[in-house]
Amino acid sequence: MLVPADVRCPYCGEGIAILLDPSTDGQEYVEDCQVCCRPIAVRVDLDDDGMPHASLGREDEG
Repeated sequence: MLVPADVRCPYCGEGIAILLDPSTDGQEYVEDCQVCCRPIAVRVDLDDDGMPHASLGREDEG
């Protein structure tokens, strides 16, 4: 089951909603901002209870 998360785009700063997959720890993928359409680097890690948490960055930061 996907878990919704409210985050801020690292480019435009707007709040957006993304869905996090709690099935695998340490996921990394790119998702486009729903507002400015720029590519966001997303990393999903699981906490000790198995809940996913997202870390966002600009894709052009390497």
